[in-house]
Amino acid sequence: MSKVKKGIYDFLRGSFLTDDSAFQNWRILIFVVTLLLIIISSGHSADKKVIKISELNKRARELRAEYVDTGTILMRMKMESSIREKAKARGLKPSETPPKKIKVTYKD
Repeated sequence: MSKVKKGIYDFLRGSFLTDDSAFQNWRILIFVVTLLLIIISSGHSADKKVIKISELNKRARELRAEYVDTGTILMRMKMESSIREKAKARGLKPSETPPKKIKVTYKD
């Protein structure tokens, strides 16, 4: 058996974990597994943050739309024609004589 085939066969059998220098191999494997777990957990954390940002953006768009709708309703309520209609419903009517300006002068 050639050296390459023997090396592949030993790797597939897992002899690198059970021979005399296995302690160094185990340390490297534990280190690699720890790094993989950290990478996986940070990936999940990033996904959660992306989802939270998406939800907050959606909520901000909804609130902005509600703000615009409320402003539109307020502008319609402040229009002179709507105020006249509401006053008419209460029995009020506009004055027939125009208002007069009053000037106050102070003499020292």
